[in-house]
Amino acid sequence: MIRLINIVAIALFIMIIIILFKFNLVCEVKIGEETVGYISDKNEFETKVNEIINKKEEAKLYTIIENMPEYKLTLVNKDAQTNEDVILAKLEENSETTYKLYAVTLDGEEKAVLASLEEAEKIVDEMTEKYEDDIELDIGITDIITTDKKDESTVKVAKADVSEEIENKVEELEKEIEEQKEIESHTVKGVYLEVTPVSGIITSRFGNRESIRTSGHTGLDIAAPAGTPIKAAADGKVIFSGYSGGYGYVVKLDNGNGVQTYYGHCSKLYVSSGEKVEAGDVIAAVGSTGNSTGNHLHFEVRVNGIEVNPQKYLYN
Repeated sequence: MIRLINIVAIALFIMIIIILFKFNLVCEVKIGEETVGYISDKNEFETKVNEIINKKEEAKLYTIIENMPEYKLTLVNKDAQTNEDVILAKLEENSETTYKLYAVTLDGEEKAVLASLEEAEKIVDEMTEKYEDDIELDIGITDIITTDKKDESTVKVAKADVSEEIENKVEELEKEIEEQKEIESHTVKGVYLEVTPVSGIITSRFGNRESIRTSGHTGLDIAAPAGTPIKAAADGKVIFSGYSGGYGYVVKLDNGNGVQTYYGHCSKLYVSSGEKVEAGDVIAAVGSTGNSTGNHLHFEVRVNGIEVNPQKYLYN
């Protein structure tokens, strides 16, 4: 029995010697279902794979290899060559590199993408410093992960784009500010006198004392041809439409918040008491009725029953 075991052991030893003489023990490398080659040292090979993944380049975040290699120990003929470089090249072919880029944002919208965080910060600092006296900028930087690497030549273009965007925004804000100032200048007690009732020459200003009246003028007289349409200066409700002493034919509007507007000396009235009108609606026509020396509109603004100068809000 011992003799048999020795014979088997010797036979196995001879077989192993023959195998080692004719074959090499290597790692078969598969990518997906495909065998792409053989390597002699798995640890050394994996170190090289990690070098592909972790290449250090400016703005690079990482490399994704879609199918990572799988390994299996196997015997191959000693004439067969290991081909690490070929396998690594194939891995690189099937890899995708992503980059970390930097978007300059304005009001939360992406306006420019840069490869360098330093350049992005420089743009933000320059724009903030340039416009800090004009507007409060909502400008910032967000990270972007992408496969599209930008080169540094985009920086100047990006800076110009952002600058143009901000300058346009400044112009828009300045326009809005001017419009708001215009609205505020035409607003009395929260009522926006949006529309000039008629265009013409002011012939008598608020507070004037003239032979035609015994007290100071309570409104503005604006000369215009007979029949010229008179428009409501603001939204309101007609509280009177008819003949009223020195006003002649007059329309009185309640515009809310204690504000009323009067339109006197009309030749025709186009609205009736109780009607609601909007700014710009034609409510009457210019005439010379009542205590009048010629065709004109007497435009009057009252706040809580007290006359105020209409020229503070219109015709200024």
